[in-house]
Amino acid sequence: MATRDASHAGSWYDDDEKELSSQLDGFLSRVPDQLDDHGLPVPGARVIIAPHAGYSYSGPCAAWAYKALDLRAAKRVFILGPSHTYYLRGCALTTFSKYATPFGDLVVDRNTVNELRETGKFTDIPARRDVDEHSLEMHVPFLWKRLQQTFGDDSTKYPPIVPILVGDGSAEEEKAFGKLLSSYLKDPTTAWIVSSDFCHWGSRFSYRPHFSDGAIRDMDAPRSKGVRHEVLNVTPPDWSKLGISSEEPEIHDVIKVLDQLAMDAVESGEHSEFYKVVQDSHNTVCGRHPIGVIMAALEAVDGKGKFKFVQYQRSNLVKKSFDFSVSYASAYAVV
Repeated sequence: MATRDASHAGSWYDDDEKELSSQLDGFLSRVPDQLDDHGLPVPGARVIIAPHAGYSYSGPCAAWAYKALDLRAAKRVFILGPSHTYYLRGCALTTFSKYATPFGDLVVDRNTVNELRETGKFTDIPARRDVDEHSLEMHVPFLWKRLQQTFGDDSTKYPPIVPILVGDGSAEEEKAFGKLLSSYLKDPTTAWIVSSDFCHWGSRFSYRPHFSDGAIRDMDAPRSKGVRHEVLNVTPPDWSKLGISSEEPEIHDVIKVLDQLAMDAVESGEHSEFYKVVQDSHNTVCGRHPIGVIMAALEAVDGKGKFKFVQYQRSNLVKKSFDFSVSYASAYAVV
């Protein structure tokens, strides 16, 4: 069985072990040592949502989730991410036996992968697509760092990983995969990393909501809609309560409102609410399906475990229609 190369090392993050270690240590050190009246890691917080952009962009935000992540009892770690490199319906499993990092290789839990494959519900990630995909890879060095902090320098003691790509799917399909994975979620020795950025705003993403004439409108509505600026099915907030001028909120204010709607829906713990919010707002949350699957799994485990967002950042505060930005958010759930 082959080892998946760290294909984004040297571009999206540093390929030098010492430099990368120093950078990750720096990100984690800037996160407070206590969150929500808990010391970090938060006891029992074995599920996180964290972004997957280049570390110079999303690393400081991702560190909040990783510092909250409780790996002390972990014997395997699931990593769920969206597919950026090919169209995928449903979920797909890695065919690699290891994932390389500048620190060393993390071993894939072949037993669990084979168990999932035998259900007949999963496809395999084409090897080339697996190597090209960043949504899983960007979490492996962060995970290594936290495993090192938890278990020491002997990597043979590190729990294996279960990388899964989560593709397109209806609400019912997400719930089905969530129910399937809930048996693993019930296991207190299993940790979960859910990979997602939030709003991708700009013409390159075909999504440019702005506030105009009392409504939030998308400047890039699909031509099939027959309109130039589609009104999104979301209620504009009371801008004054947000300390924002109601005459002409900045575009980055609109982005924050749309992301807040999505984050509130995640925190509600109701899969159907999150699915509806994303459908109504068209928010370009790239990991909406991995988030949907883990929310469905949490619901299947007697509704235990709700996410708490602890950090929100944007790559740029957009003011002009030709600009762009990507939003990043970090959350944890105690299960």
